Amino acid sequence: MAVCRRHGSGETRCSFEFDVALRFSQRRRGSLSALLFRMSQQGYVAAPPFSQAQPGIGGYQGGFGAPPAQPLYGHYGGPPQGFNAPPAGMMKSPPTSPAGMPPSPVSSQYNPSVQQNGAHPQRYASPSAASPPYGQPSQSVYNSMASPAPPTQQLANQMSAMNLGSYAPGAMQSHPPPPTSSVAQQHFQTPAPAMGQPQMHAAPQTPHMASQNQMSPPQSPLTNMPASGQSMGGQPFPGPPPSGQGAFQQHGTGPGAPSGYPQQSGQFGGLMSGPQPGMSGGFPGAPGGLAGPPQKKLDPDSIPSTTQVIEDDKARLGGQVFSTNIRGQVPPLVTTDFTVQDQGNASPRFIRCTTYSLPCTAELAKQCQVPLASIIKPFAKLPENETPLYVVNHGETGPIRCNRCKAYMCPYMQFIDGGRRYQCSFCNCVNEVPVFYFQHLDHMGRRVDFYERPELSQGSYEFVATLDYCKNNKPPNPPAYIFMIDVSYTNIKSGLVKLVCDELKTLLEKLPREDGAEASAIKVGFVTYNKVLHFYNVKSALAQPQMMVVSDTAEMFVPLLDGFLVNYQDSRAVIYNLLDQIPDMFADTNESETVFAPVIQAGVEAFKAAECSGKLFIFHSSMPTAEAPGKLKNRDDKKLVNTDKEKTLFQPQKGVYEQLSKDCVAQGCCVDLFLFPSQYLDLASMADVPSHTGGSIFKYNNFQVATDGEHFLRDLRKDLQKSLGFDAVMRVRTSTGFRATDFFGAIYMNNTTDVEMAAVDCDKAVTVEFKHDDTLSEESGAFMQCALLYTTISGQRRLRIHNLSLNCTSQLSELYKCCETDSLINFFAKSAYRAILNQPVKNVRDILVNQTAHMLACYRKNCASPSAASQLILPDSMKVFPVYMNSLMKTAPLVGSTELSTDDKAHQRLSVMAMGVEDSQLQLYPRLIPLHNVDVSSEAVPDPVRCSEERLSDSGLFLLENGHSIFLWLGQASPPDLIQSLFNVPSLAHLQQEHMFTLPELDNPLSKKVRAIISELLEKRPNSMKLQIVRQRDKLEMLFRQFLVEDKGLHGGSSYMDFLCYVHREIRQLLT
Repeated sequence: MAVCRRHGSGETRCSFEFDVALRFSQRRRGSLSALLFRMSQQGYVAAPPFSQAQPGIGGYQGGFGAPPAQPLYGHYGGPPQGFNAPPAGMMKSPPTSPAGMPPSPVSSQYNPSVQQNGAHPQRYASPSAASPPYGQPSQSVYNSMASPAPPTQQLANQMSAMNLGSYAPGAMQSHPPPPTSSVAQQHFQTPAPAMGQPQMHAAPQTPHMASQNQMSPPQSPLTNMPASGQSMGGQPFPGPPPSGQGAFQQHGTGPGAPSGYPQQSGQFGGLMSGPQPGMSGGFPGAPGGLAGPPQKKLDPDSIPSTTQVIEDDKARLGGQVFSTNIRGQVPPLVTTDFTVQDQGNASPRFIRCTTYSLPCTAELAKQCQVPLASIIKPFAKLPENETPLYVVNHGETGPIRCNRCKAYMCPYMQFIDGGRRYQCSFCNCVNEVPVFYFQHLDHMGRRVDFYERPELSQGSYEFVATLDYCKNNKPPNPPAYIFMIDVSYTNIKSGLVKLVCDELKTLLEKLPREDGAEASAIKVGFVTYNKVLHFYNVKSALAQPQMMVVSDTAEMFVPLLDGFLVNYQDSRAVIYNLLDQIPDMFADTNESETVFAPVIQAGVEAFKAAECSGKLFIFHSSMPTAEAPGKLKNRDDKKLVNTDKEKTLFQPQKGVYEQLSKDCVAQGCCVDLFLFPSQYLDLASMADVPSHTGGSIFKYNNFQVATDGEHFLRDLRKDLQKSLGFDAVMRVRTSTGFRATDFFGAIYMNNTTDVEMAAVDCDKAVTVEFKHDDTLSEESGAFMQCALLYTTISGQRRLRIHNLSLNCTSQLSELYKCCETDSLINFFAKSAYRAILNQPVKNVRDILVNQTAHMLACYRKNCASPSAASQLILPDSMKVFPVYMNSLMKTAPLVGSTELSTDDKAHQRLSVMAMGVEDSQLQLYPRLIPLHNVDVSSEAVPDPVRCSEERLSDSGLFLLENGHSIFLWLGQASPPDLIQSLFNVPSLAHLQQEHMFTLPELDNPLSKKVRAIISELLEKRPNSMKLQIVRQRDKLEMLFRQFLVEDKGLHGGSSYMDFLCYVHREIRQLLT
């Protein structure tokens, strides 16, 4: 039961009364708590607490890619850092003896002088005795990850009503629960307080502390979360909150125990329940049956709602103009429609950040463990009401750059000495202004041509590059597209080959072209293949196309130069002829074996011969088993799932494909792969080249023209018409004090700084992580510049520049206030998906939970107003972060289920690696739109509801979409008139199989409205989505339910509510 009251101060306080019964899976009991992650030169190595030998946790090489040269603070996958003494104004005294002395020593099985938890004393100073870091280990640490489950205990904790809300500043006081932490933190040497030791009040607050407290950002205090249930170590949490100040009051039992703590039984404290059915990959067990009065269910509406956060942001900022003239400004959410006015910083469509206020020091960054990253989408599509990027041409002189750091001229450069020199804001070097570029300064020290030059007044713009920026100092040729069609038995019989050929006739008319150009400059070529390759001469002078066959796939070459890559407009008649002939030419084929690597090699050789860059469109259906380079073997082994070797299923087979990626990037050859498998085809290996060349991977399982044809064609049309750049190299420069250290995306890295992409389109994003290498200044802030050198579709070499300025802060509260959840989860998803190449999936899940708890615990410790320990307090900017994190851990690559196909897992992993913030947000929190009460006279789409089964109703119609799948769910009691309006059948029972993939075009308002909503969604998303119509309690409904991310996962994983309780428990243990 929730009671909310509006107070005069403008804050809302809610009181909740409830009893909570928490059930978590036994499988992962103690997994997080027993693991510590420390950095090593090989990457990130899992180590058990206090270097105990434990079964099932070896040291794993690799980790999250190559470590930074000088790891200065913990980050995702890094160790959970112990908290050093916080800066003045943020300090809370720990439970101590009077006068701030350290707690009295207690006997410990560990030698305090031993270096613990893989600490790195050379890196972190030891904390002062009076201020131990949080996360002291309890004396009951799991000895073994595989220890048997203790028997079930029955427990009942009744929660009394508590005030929740934004608390006024007051004495910074902590009410820690008993020390139950088994998430042992690094490097402290102070012994843990004894179980019965009284908890003392915090020291009186200084004026500085009071002022600091007033600056704390908005908080989302939650319900008194998991006050019943068990901690990781098994000790019960205190029941009722304290009646006064100080320790929690609870009747104690056991000899000599003060009245604050219940009796601890056994090595683990309290006992745990056995495994919970249907909860694999969930969280540690809680009491199975609770004694006492009947349980009231916790109201799901009392926990933060993603849909509410989205709607609030739309109401506040929707339809408004976002001007980019303020440093460190937090933009509207990706789900909000707004217009950007570029006034000196790049639009959030091009760059979004995990936080727009960077911590000033590495120490502060290490303390909060919020990753510092930007998600850059250099070719993002701009709406029609926003100005396209201006193109600056300085002629033969080329772009003006800093002599030292090579940063390009931008709004942050400071002109001095009457405009004759300028100081670089990235490296502080003073440069001479070229004579042709000189201009006088106004009374504010600004150039008088400030508004006439995009590079001085805009955050994003382009420079025309000179020959110095071109390969071999020669202007590039326009790019080419080669269509490579697998004509083996499967594709001929399914009708795919005919479908592709028919579509290409119309699609080639729509090749991308420069604005204002009459025709596309892109050349086209055609190859068909099975065990051998067939090249086609389609020169305009020919009456009929000519075929040339290359059967020696080991030494691939292109048998013709003139007539292979042609201008479509000139050779249209011959190309039409060819596309008509291909299906008939191979109609009687019995060849089922195919090659694959030689096909890509042929494309590279063709581009080399033509001295151009380009893209291969490959339509392929089976594992390449023919004798040729890149031949693959079936290595799908379900027995590896949830073992240390599961990572091998995600790793591509080395050798041929690795070299092929390198060759493709060097030539500017991007590969888009359309797969039509009916069984396992080792997608991890086959998609390795697309995933390193800026390409896309599309997959259509058990393809049938009737049900999947339109879905595939929509993808092909979108893909062919995307705006993109070829042969691209990107570099991210930063001002002094921090630097780019890690990059994630469909990219190739030949060195540590240059991001190479054979092509980059409007949907591809690169996530860049930053690290400190010095102290940042609050006054001057931080600057970053992303420079992308690429070839346009007309063959011009250009530089696209995006600039962004961020604030710097020494206050953690300011950092959390400027965080962006959608960007954070994009970073964590990509980090985790890269990590599973080198670490067991289970370890990666544990790191994700650990870091979530760590970030939120740091906020609670340093920024939140004092409150009862049983409350979960979240920063306002991150209040829905746990629902996204829980959803991420239930995704196919991370859930560790044998029921999901290995290829599907690999496909999702690679798709997410190239996603921008908007796409990853939708992937992890789908939209669930109620359609049964839609207003057919309005153009508005109904507001989405929370992604949970509880929001469905038997008489309702719901549309669910996540950017890759779209479902229309029909409740079993759907009104017959709705069914009649949509399907032209009298009731749900009359729906046949042919109705399940398409909506008939009916002339009534509801049918038109629903089809319009679906069409709008299909148009808006980067990928096509196949509509699947699902009746309640049908077999197909299981597929639909796995997208209800607030519920328990079908293949394992916890519900949002359980995960929130679990994270709260971890936070309390860290703060103990």
